[in-house]
Amino acid sequence: MSVEPIIAFGQQPCGFFPRRFLVAKIRTARRMQAQMGGRLVFFYHDSDHDPRETRTILRHRATGEPAQLNFSIATKLQRKFSPLYVKRIAPDWHGKTERQLPNYVDGRVIDLFRKTSAEAVADFCLEMYRRMGLLDGVHVARSSDPALRRIACEVSEFFVDVPYEGEIVRARVRDGVLYLHAGGESFVALPATAFTKEQISPTRDTRLRWMQSVIGCTHYVSGAGEQAYLRQDEAPQITFVRRDEIDRSDEAYTELPP
Repeated sequence: MSVEPIIAFGQQPCGFFPRRFLVAKIRTARRMQAQMGGRLVFFYHDSDHDPRETRTILRHRATGEPAQLNFSIATKLQRKFSPLYVKRIAPDWHGKTERQLPNYVDGRVIDLFRKTSAEAVADFCLEMYRRMGLLDGVHVARSSDPALRRIACEVSEFFVDVPYEGEIVRARVRDGVLYLHAGGESFVALPATAFTKEQISPTRDTRLRWMQSVIGCTHYVSGAGEQAYLRQDEAPQITFVRRDEIDRSDEAYTELPP
């Protein structure tokens, strides 16, 4: 009995307009689906907390000069330590950003941005990607989903989302102690607290096994950077496929269907 292919790709929220490398992954996955059938799954790693993941690089329409935009976050603590699915967008960010967009994108894209609304960074990005038509027919599995976390395998290296100074932060667990990375070699140890499986998300090194225990994909589309750290030997049942090439891969994708 043949097994239906499950073609997966993974990515953190990567800008309020997606970076072009994510679009290349989606295109590669769709091309494979056209050839072999099966289902598409987007492993949306919105448990990550690094605000640099959502930098959005746009080019000025007149000068071609790149500009780097990003979300403004409600509090400094959230910006630094909260997971992307928790980081709240500052109230004035949407309007300020919309006023800058005519320098970089056309009216249709601005209209799409104007219609997109969400309180949290990860929700805004996902809604924008959907409105751009990039995720039609794609199942989205979010690493923040408590139901997903509940059925995922246990891993030795992980983070936990815990309350701290009135916010939810993502703390690394080492030898039973919870730490926040304050930059460089500086760490803040948090008070001991109990946590459940629904608060756990994997580190980079344990992410593949954790994801695969839930998704069970047969094929995984990855970028060059991912291939360098994915522990492919932990998932021998997966066929790894490198994403198609795309120019200016780190910049934002702002094209819409005609």
